[in-house]
Amino acid sequence: MEFSIERASGEDAEMMAEIIEKVWADIDNKHWFVADDSEYTTRILKEGNGLGYKAVDKDSGAVAGVFIVALPGMKEENLGRDIGLAQEELEKVAHMESVAILPSYRGNGLQYSMMQRGEADLKKMGYKYLMCTVHPDNNYSRNNVLRQGYEVVLTKEKYGGYIRDILLKKLF
Repeated sequence: MEFSIERASGEDAEMMAEIIEKVWADIDNKHWFVADDSEYTTRILKEGNGLGYKAVDKDSGAVAGVFIVALPGMKEENLGRDIGLAQEELEKVAHMESVAILPSYRGNGLQYSMMQRGEADLKKMGYKYLMCTVHPDNNYSRNNVLRQGYEVVLTKEKYGGYIRDILLKKLF
């Protein structure tokens, strides 16, 4: 199979939310993935609070997976606050937020490909700190981001009581 990684638009928000919800529904360990709801996904894509990407099967045109990048700015949820980044650096933080790959397309490196595309775009936009959270036992996602140069910088409770590794990759 061959895929193209495309930027998503506001019109893709509902489809992306449906894929995220479907993937979450199929997960055995629900505490590994806090699914973004359609309201959050719509806000990210339509209000300029982030970027969206979709992996599209070149043969069928089907969307195989989605990826959301949040741009938290100075908001309280900025992961840079968790690791003590200086106030002036918080605007340079991007959250590599949610990746959801439909089961029949897993194993094609789509999480890696979408994150790489997002990283390239964020670097052009002047972002310097890429951050994400992963459940410590979710080896697939954890190893995927570690392989891309992220480092675990802190482990703590996030998202209403879920233990998460906070990972960081510096683009400078």
